[in-house]
Amino acid sequence: MSRYAAFVFLLSLGLVSQRSNAIEVKVKDGDKLCLYANLTLSFSVSYQVPENKSETVSFELPDSASSDASKCDDTSSILMLTFEDRHSWSVNFTQKDNTYQADVITFTYNLNDSHIFPNSSANGTVSVTVKPDIANIGLDTCYSCKSEDTIAASPEVNMTLSNVLIQAFVVNGTKSENLTSCAADLPKTTTTAPVTNKTTVAPTNATTTVAPTTNATTTMAPTTNATTTMAPTTNATTTAPPTTPTPTLPTPTVGNYSVKPDVNSTACLLASFGLRIGFKQNEKYQETNFEPPAEASGICGVNSSELQLVSGNITVKLTFVSDSKKFHLQAINVNISSGSGDFVQGSTNLTLWEATVGSSYMCNKEQNFTINDLLSLYTFSLHVQPFGVKNGLYSTAEECFLDSDLSFLVPIAVGVALSFLIILVLISYLIGRRKSRTGYQSV
Repeated sequence: MSRYAAFVFLLSLGLVSQRSNAIEVKVKDGDKLCLYANLTLSFSVSYQVPENKSETVSFELPDSASSDASKCDDTSSILMLTFEDRHSWSVNFTQKDNTYQADVITFTYNLNDSHIFPNSSANGTVSVTVKPDIANIGLDTCYSCKSEDTIAASPEVNMTLSNVLIQAFVVNGTKSENLTSCAADLPKTTTTAPVTNKTTVAPTNATTTVAPTTNATTTMAPTTNATTTMAPTTNATTTAPPTTPTPTLPTPTVGNYSVKPDVNSTACLLASFGLRIGFKQNEKYQETNFEPPAEASGICGVNSSELQLVSGNITVKLTFVSDSKKFHLQAINVNISSGSGDFVQGSTNLTLWEATVGSSYMCNKEQNFTINDLLSLYTFSLHVQPFGVKNGLYSTAEECFLDSDLSFLVPIAVGVALSFLIILVLISYLIGRRKSRTGYQSV
């Protein structure tokens, strides 16, 4: 069962504090600590302003950040900090074989916030993801990194972490005193080869003996006239082994996901779908199914909502936006960890799954979306409602074109048009032939 965080100020209630620009977070399950974090975090973001120019702003994680969306269970934990006008920063952790690791860091910022991004010519939220170098941390151990670590999440976004102390899975409700330090904190040992001053003194009254010269005779080996016989040429036919076709993936299992403001509230975001991901990595195209159950988290806002799903080595983040009349999927980020490296791709400029606010979007048929040259998505039995959810239930659905009755009329209309065109060509041919015969008779 997921366990949600209580987030208040440590100065008053002993859970969260701001001290020397460091924020401390304690995520609890009831009265037991299940996730601990203490860190300093700052951001540098470049964004577009009028006249095709760009500006760069730097800002720190404020003390007003909330960790209400953080949660932890036996195998996965999420540290999520939200602040000001729909900005958020999160880290997803997973546990395996008495160790844990950080799978992905996600930073979402809202360009509509004129306080941080004055005079921005772009609107909406932008999400970037990156895999941090935090792995193989002992279960009853804190990850420590006092050194500054600047992470380039994208060409526009840098995140700088320092004074980090995190235990993503707290054992028995007590923070461990054992530490695993990052490479930057480890002492650097310089090995210098010892220098030996060696003085050689020739012995006095030494007798030098010169070896006698030997007149050596070099005998050349006799030349043998060898005859080389060419082997007969054989025209051999090489048959390539039969190519084994790539097995077809089964239809993805449909997962049901929801986001709640807190543990005692009903869902504010609903989603259910089967998902297949097509991606190109190291010049090789692959497809994989996103398999539920998945760890779901997110944020529900007035104009922006987020759904983040983690299943095994795959993290998918969806960002929806609303203009109070219509909503649509604006951004998607996919992170896949594998033996051949991390695949991180997405887009922040989408207009998919559009419907009226207060209703849901549904598409039962398979849909194929090319996100960019390296990433494609296939959805099955899709149903989403990121805004205006009442009593935890879907509202009336607006169907996609593939599900509507109009989709059946398209082939009928094309058939009718082709039939009409054939008839028109036939009539024209008959009229032309008749005129030709009339001309012959006149002659």
